[in-house]
Amino acid sequence: MKVTANGTTVFAMPLPGFGNLAEQGLARARTASEQMAEALGEIYSCNARGATDYGLKMFEISQANAASALEFLVHLLGARSATDALALSAEHARKTFQLASDQNRELWVLGERLAADMAAPVRTHVAKVIKQAA
Repeated sequence: MKVTANGTTVFAMPLPGFGNLAEQGLARARTASEQMAEALGEIYSCNARGATDYGLKMFEISQANAASALEFLVHLLGARSATDALALSAEHARKTFQLASDQNRELWVLGERLAADMAAPVRTHVAKVIKQAA
């Protein structure tokens, strides 16, 4: 038993090796923190690349759609009759739907690739943590 400054008694139990355990725990926490910072850096970098790629693809699609609309307008202004204008309109609609379908397919494939690329660093670091824990 130990008497404190205010006169109360407390049970004092020596803790041999507690300092060593605390230092080991701190070292493990520091290592885990460094590994987590590395993993987050890789994940952020991959996500930034993916967002850039997706944004560039959207700009490319927008440019293609604007060019298609301008081309249609030029052809429409050159139409000689209402029948020609309707035929041009129908042809443009068909091309536009095909183009939209192709663009959606490209975006879908890009999205799948980006998801796989973004998951790779997470998978790697989770596997490393599980391996260290085992």
